[in-house]
Amino acid sequence: MDEHQKQAGSFFGWGRNRRRWLAFAHDLMMIPAAWLGAYWARFNLEQVPSDIWQSAVAMLPVVLLLQGAAFWYFGLYRGIWRFASIPDLVRIVKAVATGVVVSAVVIFLWTRLEGVPRSVFVLDAVLLGLLLGGPRMLYRWLKDRHLYLRDGKRALIVGAGQAGEMLARDMLRNPESPYQPVAFVDDEAGKRGMDMHGLRVYGPCENIPDLASELEADLVLIALPSANSRALRRIVEICEKANLPFRALPPMQDLVSGQVSVKQLRDVRIEDLLGREKVTLDWDSIHRGLTGHTVMVTGGGGSIGSELCRQVARLGPSRLVILDASEYNLYRIDLELRRDFPQLNLLACLADVSDADEIERLMRTHRPSVVFHAAAYKHVPLLEHQARAAVANNVFGTRIVAEKASAHGCEIFVLISTDKAVNPANVMGTSKRIAEICCQDLDTRSNTRFVTVRFGNVLGSAGSVVPLFQEQIAKGGPVTVTHPDITRYFMTIPEACQLILQASVIGEGGEIFVLDMGDPVKIAYLAEQLIRLSGRKPGEDIEIVYTGLRPGEKLYEELFHDAEHLAETRHPKIHLARSREVTPEAVERAMNELHSAVDTANETAILSIFSQLVPEYCRNTEAPVSSKGATVHSLSNARNAKRDS
Repeated sequence: MDEHQKQAGSFFGWGRNRRRWLAFAHDLMMIPAAWLGAYWARFNLEQVPSDIWQSAVAMLPVVLLLQGAAFWYFGLYRGIWRFASIPDLVRIVKAVATGVVVSAVVIFLWTRLEGVPRSVFVLDAVLLGLLLGGPRMLYRWLKDRHLYLRDGKRALIVGAGQAGEMLARDMLRNPESPYQPVAFVDDEAGKRGMDMHGLRVYGPCENIPDLASELEADLVLIALPSANSRALRRIVEICEKANLPFRALPPMQDLVSGQVSVKQLRDVRIEDLLGREKVTLDWDSIHRGLTGHTVMVTGGGGSIGSELCRQVARLGPSRLVILDASEYNLYRIDLELRRDFPQLNLLACLADVSDADEIERLMRTHRPSVVFHAAAYKHVPLLEHQARAAVANNVFGTRIVAEKASAHGCEIFVLISTDKAVNPANVMGTSKRIAEICCQDLDTRSNTRFVTVRFGNVLGSAGSVVPLFQEQIAKGGPVTVTHPDITRYFMTIPEACQLILQASVIGEGGEIFVLDMGDPVKIAYLAEQLIRLSGRKPGEDIEIVYTGLRPGEKLYEELFHDAEHLAETRHPKIHLARSREVTPEAVERAMNELHSAVDTANETAILSIFSQLVPEYCRNTEAPVSSKGATVHSLSNARNAKRDS
């Protein structure tokens, strides 16, 4: 090839743009076909008069030139036929309309339309649009046909919204997708009967069992990332009754950039069924309270403590000091934070909160501005006969950390408490209630703001029922539940920790904040759902055995008691419990008596002091057989009572 040929080839870009030139050539051939075909159609597909036909042929070069220029101007060759879509058809309509109008004007100026039927221009536009758009759509269909015919699990997609459409599109275009969509199911009546990507939309969701049978669906894919837990539970229950396996897209906040693909489908988790609305926080005030400050987290290797450490690390503290008595837990969170936050000024300290000398040294050395006290013993049955250990850690440990923090200029001290501190029926709950009293007492005589945050169970925390049930299910059962009517409040660990951070900047000192835990959940329901989510049936594949309430265990938990008057705060999910005041003299006297009882290992004396300092403490060694008639002090009940009054 000589230099001139190379230059010519480079000019036309034939090597690089062969498909574009072929498409342009195709469209140029369609112009005379449409122009002459319009005349034929005008005369009812019969012979066109010779004079009019000669006029049509004479004007063809003008039409060809003007229409071809319109094609190029509107970018008909930027798209690829393999992926022809609505935007390509819109460009074709614009190009055809412009070309026909300009051609009509030029021909009018040239011939005054003598021998040119006016309807020819309309027919030309229609025929040309079909001749350009039709081959493109046919080409794409031929290329995509194998995707629609491939093997794969036949899937019903629940949700005919944007997420469902994106999921179906990804499955149809992805040759490696293990699923073949067969239809959509949606509750919205306006969508029923519509087609998307060749798939019909049916509804409502109650028809899923019949539709699955009719369409021979193998599973259900739930494409509702914005659905709340109640809506998701409804769909899951429908699928379970039909014995249909199901998978789901994660919540919208977990989707990367809002994009949906087959790879993001996952098993439904218990958090999805029990979760709540996404928490909205005042991040500006949280940043002001924590960014650039030294923050200490006790019990930082535990479930709540470790998540607090993660969230604090994201806020950019000047230093994060983690205390934990468990070497392994401390090692794990230290390793994780150093990997995920290499710029973080981090110190991991193996320390016991009841070691006054070590706590004094750490406070004096690091002088934290904020302390999150999450270190505590929390296992109710285990502590029920070990009151001495509960007091030493939960009461004295809290008081030591609080007093040392105050002595060394800590600005805010946040105690992580529990709903079991309300009308406590066990040693653990009572020890946490006394820890609350100690912090409120210190707040009256310290420049440090002492704030308590009280909430219920968190899903997946160490020692909670969820990991226990999952372990029992993995071993084939049985799953042990203490009572068929026992209920508990649940929230996710990240949500609890986010609200703790928010409470830390809301608190002015002396408050007990109660987190809105929503409605209580039956533990039996939780066990059944975990069994079903594992792909098995409760009562058939895995038995649920009721073992009876354990010592110190309540049938239901409360978030506040009768003497506490609930008040709103500036955050809708954080409430203020105005608790009973205890005089400093009573606190000091009780602490001295507890020290003596702990030193002599006198458990009877410890329990007696519990009753004096916490009159609502009522130790239950025998569990009630029914919860009928019981008054559960939940936030929803409180709000309803407030409205009624």
